[in-house]
Amino acid sequence: MGGPQPKVKSFEIDKRLVYGAWERVRANQGAPGVDAVSIAEFDSQARNNLYKLWNRMSAGSYLPAPVRAVEIPKDQGVRVLGVPNVADRIAQTAAAMLLEEKLEPIFHPDSYGYRPGRSAHDALAVIRRRCWKQGWILDLDVRAFFDSVPHDLLLKAVAHHTQERWALLYIARWLKAPDADAGRDPGRSGEGDATGIPDFPLAG
Repeated sequence: MGGPQPKVKSFEIDKRLVYGAWERVRANQGAPGVDAVSIAEFDSQARNNLYKLWNRMSAGSYLPAPVRAVEIPKDQGVRVLGVPNVADRIAQTAAAMLLEEKLEPIFHPDSYGYRPGRSAHDALAVIRRRCWKQGWILDLDVRAFFDSVPHDLLLKAVAHHTQERWALLYIARWLKAPDADAGRDPGRSGEGDATGIPDFPLAG
């Protein structure tokens, strides 16, 4: 009765959500982030690593590390691809999985980017079928979208679809995470984010 009371977490995050996110990240593999920890290394201490991540996320003390910046050549210049640490990728995937249930039904049927169970190959298959019906193709691209997306508008859009405070808090922190190699700090300008992270259906 008079013993120590259990600490109350700031956020209620289901451990199964974090574990499910880890299973997705492990299946996708991918390169290490700035901490150089590979999927295999994380997996060797998965139980302990996942508990620490869940505990920090539930307590509100989780802070993402800088992302490793990798430059991808394009026709006009380069695109900076952000590679998060494995732990950060799991946290981002957990948030994406939480939001997928509400966001997936409202995406346009012809939306294929960053969607679960969809790929560029699926989009090409649809284009191939429609080429037999239409004699034209319309190709559009928003130039430097990921470099200039306003943080405040993106967060407002996310808040329209969820009241989960932990997701809103951590998405805001991911948006402000700097590129470790390129020295870019999107948090200072309030614009832009590194592509290649699991929560990017939110920006699509």
